[in-house]
Amino acid sequence: MSIWWSLHLRREAASVPLARRLLLGTMETAGVDPDVSYDLSVALTEACANAVEHGGDAAHGRSSGAYRVTAYLDGEKCRIEVTDSGPGFARPHPRPLPARTDAEHGRGLCLIEELADHVHIGNNPGRDGAVVSFDKILKWREDAPLMTAS
Repeated sequence: MSIWWSLHLRREAASVPLARRLLLGTMETAGVDPDVSYDLSVALTEACANAVEHGGDAAHGRSSGAYRVTAYLDGEKCRIEVTDSGPGFARPHPRPLPARTDAEHGRGLCLIEELADHVHIGNNPGRDGAVVSFDKILKWREDAPLMTAS
């Protein structure tokens, strides 16, 4: 079974819970284990919040009003990609450094690293913008309605 969807969202705080609810609804309907769904939804929330906060570059006349979220559930894996239209990273992005525990900002990429199995953080090849993609191996409920025998 494969499911994929893609959203083109405005860079507004209200778009973040929309993407999260769509992901959670998709996973619940497909029969993904709730703990895995929760981890992925938190990682998605952090990636979207970063796109909303950092994903625009109006100062240089670039389109900065939107970002894209794409999710693929394919067999045993889920891949999520969040792409913005901002300036991207000034240099190749290293692994995120842990923020102080009392910091209000700077923990999102670290959380994504902790919650996902594989993470790629970088610039959108050939265009402006940053790309955060992450994968997680899925676990399924025993009664998963969309799992079919091959």
